[in-house]
Amino acid sequence: MDLLSRHWPRIAVTLIPLVFALLHASGIMPIGVLQRLDDIIYDARLRATMPRAVDERIVIVDIDEKSLAQVGRWPWGRNLLADLVQEVLDRQQAALLGFDVVFAEPDDSSGLKRLRQLAQAELKDQPGFAERLGQLQGGLDYDALFARALEKRPVVLGYYFTSDRDGLSSGVLPGAVMQKESLRGRPIKFTQWNGYGSNIEKLARAAPMAGFFNPIVDGDGVVRSIPLVAEYNGQYYEALSLAMYRMLVGLPGVEPGFPPERFLSRNYQGLESILLRQGQRTRSVPVDDRVAALVPFRGPGGASAGTFKYVSASDVLAKRLAAGSLRGKIVLVGTTAPGLQDLRVTPVGETYPGVETHANVISGLLDGRIYVRPDYAVGYEIVILLLAGLTLAFALPLVSAPRAVLTSAVVLGGVIALNFWLYAGEGLVLPLAAAVVMTFTAFALNMSYGYFVESRSKRELANLFGTYVPPELVDEMVKDPDSYSMAAASKELTVMFCDMRGFTKMSEGMEPTQLQALLNSVFSRLTDLIRANRGTIDKYMGDCVMAFWGAPVELQDHASLAVKTALEMANAVRKLNDEHQAKGIPQINIGIGLNTGTMCVGDMGSHVRRSYTVIGDAVNLGSRLEGLSKAYGVDIVVSETTRRLATEFAWQELDRVRVKGKEQAVAIYWPAAPADRLDKGHADELKTWAAFLKAYRAQDWDQCDVLMLNLQRMNAKKYLYELYSERVASMRLLPFDPGWDGATNFETK
Repeated sequence: MDLLSRHWPRIAVTLIPLVFALLHASGIMPIGVLQRLDDIIYDARLRATMPRAVDERIVIVDIDEKSLAQVGRWPWGRNLLADLVQEVLDRQQAALLGFDVVFAEPDDSSGLKRLRQLAQAELKDQPGFAERLGQLQGGLDYDALFARALEKRPVVLGYYFTSDRDGLSSGVLPGAVMQKESLRGRPIKFTQWNGYGSNIEKLARAAPMAGFFNPIVDGDGVVRSIPLVAEYNGQYYEALSLAMYRMLVGLPGVEPGFPPERFLSRNYQGLESILLRQGQRTRSVPVDDRVAALVPFRGPGGASAGTFKYVSASDVLAKRLAAGSLRGKIVLVGTTAPGLQDLRVTPVGETYPGVETHANVISGLLDGRIYVRPDYAVGYEIVILLLAGLTLAFALPLVSAPRAVLTSAVVLGGVIALNFWLYAGEGLVLPLAAAVVMTFTAFALNMSYGYFVESRSKRELANLFGTYVPPELVDEMVKDPDSYSMAAASKELTVMFCDMRGFTKMSEGMEPTQLQALLNSVFSRLTDLIRANRGTIDKYMGDCVMAFWGAPVELQDHASLAVKTALEMANAVRKLNDEHQAKGIPQINIGIGLNTGTMCVGDMGSHVRRSYTVIGDAVNLGSRLEGLSKAYGVDIVVSETTRRLATEFAWQELDRVRVKGKEQAVAIYWPAAPADRLDKGHADELKTWAAFLKAYRAQDWDQCDVLMLNLQRMNAKKYLYELYSERVASMRLLPFDPGWDGATNFETK
């Protein structure tokens, strides 16, 4: 909650795209670009998942350019169409024939109408003319010929609906497939028209089964779906593809399919499906809120696409196909000739044959592969937007930039994967664009806010820690400023106290400005080494500097870095003394104490003055160790905990001590050198010293004398050996003490 309260502005910024996406999804404020993007996504997905395999069950008899060239321009005499019906159904033995054309006007191409006029006027007195006309008119009435060819045959005619100001109508409509009473008074949003162009009465009586071939043209001019059932004048009619499918499977009845009475759909007034009921068997065909279905395109369309077999109508009429070539096939008669204007813009092609859209729907109905935008698409989109948007809003402000990228990618991938799974597995076409755009926009706004607004907090962090922490550590911290604060916390750290020896005496003979320059020079060198080794400057106290490692940036090797720094500082002071000697300036020495332990680190002080510092027993011990360096004649004293963590150094144990304020004795050490730089002579000296300490703590003074002689031959000038030589001489005078633990007590700081 604390993190959320600190990041609420960034959360609010990230929620802005969610609000706009929800307004779009709910229909309160539709965003055209998102709808267009949803169409683009659907089209791309459709093209990527099309079977692109031929459906052998359906054949298209094509009134193509070849047919127009060989037979003549359209419309053809219906005597030819009668021949075509007989050829397809009798000689070729097709199972079903459908016409994606309408026969809205009588066929007078035989001249019969004119002959009848002559028989009643100019030639009525001509002997034998009327009688001969009576003998010939049976063959000249092409509509009658065509009607006889259609009678009692598995044929479905086509027709179209129109919408215009006058509502003009022609021809005879087939019977309605659904009655208004079956809708239970629900306001279903059927596609509606106010006019139609249907087949002439003679043909409509001969082939009473018919279906409309109107598609739905979306706002961008693309045909993606067709209404399976449409409304005209309060009656409900079926599409050509549905009519052909019903005839093929035994003419089941058509009923509205309402969603079950679930909690979420209780108030939904639309249809979920249309039901094809035949006895005890019921087939459910999913539809959207317009009672339409998306066309399940199989391929790019046309005779060369290889998704449906195309046969030229001229070849059928000329009987160029072997008998039985279309046995058991579903045959659709349509046109691909550009002049007949039945080419559509679809997601899979810009000149797609209209007849093939019906073939695709029939194929989908046969396979149970009908895609639909379900009635609950709005609810689905709102739920997805809320889940994705709230996840991003509350997660992105709390993580680093790389993790923000990963989080956004996971959310986006999850949304897309779920959408594609529902499409491929369940045939559901659900909106995706709003969620995708919302995710990208939320990420962009969040990162922009972090860059332009929260960069200010990074600068403040840099200013806050810049005087304590090396610049390279500050650079690390500003990459994720939320992970660092000056709030107090307990951590395992390594603390250093470094004091200059002889500085007070030196200051007595120097001018204040000279003293200041000298102090600044020494502190600058020591500070540079601390910062170079990722240490944090705590404070300067007169001629003492305090630093620590492991905060605010966590360091796994804080103890080793502190020891390395101490050795470099001791070496730097020796070089500085060489420079001072050349200038006649008195030499200085330093004493360094190092301790590792749990400390409280944070911003501490009063409302007047505060500092980022460490406190605790471990800090106090580090200060005491610095004071012991002079007692043992070394420049660095390190605690047991620090020595145990800094394994890459060779160590010489100095003693076990009890410092003021501590009851427990602690071992103290001096870092002799990095372990990989220790020569054999020095290694032998440390080995002999370890044996000496063992004898010393066992109160074996004779053995101590022998070992001390060897140590002094190895390093005669070492003050530590002089110290212990005097201790052995003093202890020899005392009786053996079985309770002595070998520790030295120090009562002063």
